[in-house]
Amino acid sequence: MLVADRLTRHFGGLTANEEVCITLERGTLHALLGPNGAGKSTCINMLSGDLPPSSGRILLGGKDITRLSAAARSHLGIGRSYQRTNIFPQFTVLENCRLAAQSRRPRPWKIFTDAQRLGDTVERARAAVAEAGLGGREARVAGTLSHGEQRQLEIAMVLATDAKVLLLDEPLAGMGSEESAKMVELLRGLKDGRAILLVEHDMDAVFAVADTITVMVNGAVLESGPPAQIRNSAEVQAAYLGEDEHV
Repeated sequence: MLVADRLTRHFGGLTANEEVCITLERGTLHALLGPNGAGKSTCINMLSGDLPPSSGRILLGGKDITRLSAAARSHLGIGRSYQRTNIFPQFTVLENCRLAAQSRRPRPWKIFTDAQRLGDTVERARAAVAEAGLGGREARVAGTLSHGEQRQLEIAMVLATDAKVLLLDEPLAGMGSEESAKMVELLRGLKDGRAILLVEHDMDAVFAVADTITVMVNGAVLESGPPAQIRNSAEVQAAYLGEDEHV
């Protein structure tokens, strides 16, 4: 569904990404691993349109979208979550998702339109809330949710835009074990009909949920393959975990 073809990004004399190649397929979750400074954030920022590449191409369904803005990519079905929770804390759960769903309407800027007049939008918002595991919490003010529930809400807002490619940047950050386990189950369920790129530091979660793992070091892809291959890779253990560590 989404292909990064030799993506390279320079910041002056620093090469943050060098000819990175990643392919996201429908129905799979592709995890992006690497130590701090490996270039993961730069990569996901280029895929989402938040940062233009210095060279290389990005293809969505075979169409070159390299020069499209983040907003244009969103309308084509690419959804993005960020390291820091990005919600409207003073609005309810349903209102957050309704605003996200409303962005797909011909006149999305009319954000104060009576919700009762936007039946299809509200239904899409409710469906996103339920799929993200927040059913029954539609009327809760977002700022009163737990940290884990706020991360679920952020994903629900992405789902409300009808995104088919999900770029998720550390959705488990700051979670306890119980919340992390819940998020892992959510991610498993989101793969159906979609392609997911997951940037995450929680190794247990990554190996529990990923179909493919790409490991980056110093801005370049070190190795990419199924979890078993990455788990047993001497190169990955040496470069990412240390010579005497094991995944």
